[in-house]
Amino acid sequence: MAKTETNKPLKYPAWMPRFWHGMPPNVWFRTIGKHLSGISFSRLHHVIGVSLFSPINAMLAFSQHLLWGRAIARTELVAPPVFVLGHWRSGTTLLHEYLSLDSQFATPTTYECFAPWHFLLTERWISRFGGFLLPHRRPMDNMQAGWGMPQEDEFALVNLGAPSPYYRILFPNEEVPYSDTLSTADFQLENLVRWKESFLWFLKALTLHNQKRMLLKSPPHTGRLGIIQSMLPGSKYVHIVRDPRKLYPSTMNLWVSLDAHQALQTPTDRVRLHQFVVESLKMMYRAFETDRAVIPREQIIDLNYECFVSNPISTMEEIYRHLDLVVTDDLRARWEQKRQHERGYQTNQLQLSTDEEAMILKEWKDYAERYGYLEGAGANSASARLINSDQTSSPCWLRCSLSSLKYSARGKPSASRNAVAVEM
Repeated sequence: MAKTETNKPLKYPAWMPRFWHGMPPNVWFRTIGKHLSGISFSRLHHVIGVSLFSPINAMLAFSQHLLWGRAIARTELVAPPVFVLGHWRSGTTLLHEYLSLDSQFATPTTYECFAPWHFLLTERWISRFGGFLLPHRRPMDNMQAGWGMPQEDEFALVNLGAPSPYYRILFPNEEVPYSDTLSTADFQLENLVRWKESFLWFLKALTLHNQKRMLLKSPPHTGRLGIIQSMLPGSKYVHIVRDPRKLYPSTMNLWVSLDAHQALQTPTDRVRLHQFVVESLKMMYRAFETDRAVIPREQIIDLNYECFVSNPISTMEEIYRHLDLVVTDDLRARWEQKRQHERGYQTNQLQLSTDEEAMILKEWKDYAERYGYLEGAGANSASARLINSDQTSSPCWLRCSLSSLKYSARGKPSASRNAVAVEM
């Protein structure tokens, strides 16, 4: 997770592949067909590039199906997966990387999510010889990038044609598509059927390839907890939260960066983006808090980002104890090596105005109160307890000194000492 050359602008030339280069023609043209008139002239080269490459994806997909189609259909998962849940920019990537150091897990790589239709056939060659096709760091946070890095399976689902709000990146000035897929209760039946089929197929293809227990990370899964549990009972969940005053500017920066490099139209509608960011958290967490009622306590653990980055090794050990996973000496050594590698890492410094801070603490009040970022008792308004983002960079203000919150039988938080993770 090394952050490098942070002062240099990201070079993302036009010839580098975009997310959409993994789509075959039926997915690609169905996706852009309704918005052809909205394509910006300055992004036309992306349309041409993907359109020319998509038949190659179709040919490779057909070849993979001939070779492994029946084997994929027969494959059973080694064990119920482990899921990393949490809002965008809450620390899911860092947590995912720590967990992926455990050799018992297999996690989707960037290439497998980029080319889900044919990675069994092509990953070895592209990963070995195609490193130059990707930038060395991610545009939104300067973190290390590469074909073999752990990646969100949501990008694989997008390239498979499953419904996902990530299609908004293509046309950021249009209405966000498939926002229903961020919530178990709101998922439209037709979309749910397509999503389940794509998701299960991808898990089977990954299992055939790796023969290991899957480790998955995708922020939208946070609102799909009930669906995932019904599909894959016995799955384990690691849920991470972060100060909403950090989440909002960082998430806005995430989408702005992705839109700048991946969209087919020049982004201009900042109001629409703001509405999506604000409403998606509320939608996801209404579903999450409802769905988690059916999850056995021993299958899910919650932690906050501030405690995690302050005490990563202790936090990982707490996660493993709670989920009944085994920590080996070799794994602990890998965690320690990663922790040493990250020393001196600084997160992006993003400004949040006082008005924005008040807005976030109002709109995301339930999240802030539930996870200990805003005291609820006796609070007449969010503005009464403003802590400007410039003063919230340290985890210590969050009562991170080895204290946690545990949920009682009624779902109300109560103080508990001597634990790093927030366990619920």
